[in-house]
Formats: sequence, C-alpha cells, structure tokens
Amino acid sequence: MTFTTRFAALAAPLLMLFYGIMRYVDGRDGDRGNGPAWDIGHTAFFLAFVLFVVLAVRLHKVVPVAARWQRGLRDGALVAALVGAAGFLWVTLTDLFPAIPTGLPDLAMVGLPVLFQLGMLTLLGQLVAARWLPVWSPLLMLFGFVLIAVNLDLLPFASVVILCGLVPLATGSPRPAGPSRAHRTPHSPVRSGRRSPRRTP
Repeated sequence: MTFTTRFAALAAPLLMLFYGIMRYVDGRDGDRGNGPAWDIGHTAFFLAFVLFVVLAVRLHKVVPVAARWQRGLRDGALVAALVGAAGFLWVTLTDLFPAIPTGLPDLAMVGLPVLFQLGMLTLLGQLVAARWLPVWSPLLMLFGFVLIAVNLDLLPFASVVILCGLVPLATGSPRPAGPSRAHRTPHSPVRSGRRSPRRTP
C-alpha cells in the first residue's frame, strides 16, 4: 500500500472523530451552529470525505480482477463511492455556508450515504475475497456507519469503529496471499555430505 492509501485510511476516520468531538462541544450550550466549533468540525468532516474519495480511488487501483464481471463490479463500486461522497461533501458545504441552498431531494439525502457505503464496502469486500484484507475490516466499517445512521451523537464512537476497520490499510499490512509453502526450483541442487560417484565411460 502506498503512503497516500495509508494516510487516507488513517486520517479520514480521525477527522470524523474530531468532527464528532467538535459537534459535542458546539452543542453544550443547547444550540448547534453559528459558532467556531461548528465551522471547525464541519471543515474536518469535509476533509474526511475528501480523503475517503482518495482512498476509494487508491483501492480501485489495487483491487485484483481476473474476470470481466469483477472489473465491472470494481468500477461500479468506485462510481457509487464517488457519487455518495459527493453528496456528503455538498451537504457539508451547505452547512458551512447556509447561503448555498442544499438543492437535494429527501430521497437523495438518504440514498447518497447508502451509495457511498455500498461502494466502499464492495471495494473492501473484493480485497477480502482476494485475501488482501481480513473479513472483519469491511464489517467494522459497515457497523460504524450503521451507528451514525442510528444516532449522529454516536459519531465519535462510530469513527473509532471505522478506524479499527481501516487499520490494515492504515498500517500497510494488506498483502496478496501467496503460496502456503515455498517450492524448490529444479535448478537449485540439493547438496549432501556425500560426493556423487564419477561415471567412467
């Protein structure tokens, strides 16, 4: 995994965690919005999804595909993740600048986050199928986003769960699965303590 992939996998959930903390700080007076904690937190959330876009693009590059349907699934997952992330970015931008109208119907407000999650989970699932990632990685990411959908106040905890799911990417540990044992090549002679007898014509 490249430095960009590792950085995005680590920084994106950490920025989400920071947003969750700032959201709590902003709401301590009983009113959310129109304060520095609100603006700082939403800026962090915006940057988090910029990094999720970067992560999706990087994962798309490394997902191994052997068949045409796998390539189509990988490409479709990237499109879904990018479109869903664009929805997150647009809504966050309108929260930062209320003068900008949201312009998204209610159905899109529900569907775009789901689209992002489906895309990311599909990319991670393909890496699981290729034995580059453990199966718990996409499951933890799914659980984290389900927590956010249940209650936005759970965002700090959910961000930690998502971070745990992305730890294999953040640490650069994913590797393609190799053969279980090394095979001896026919060109490597086996030496023994006994000298082979010389043949005479």
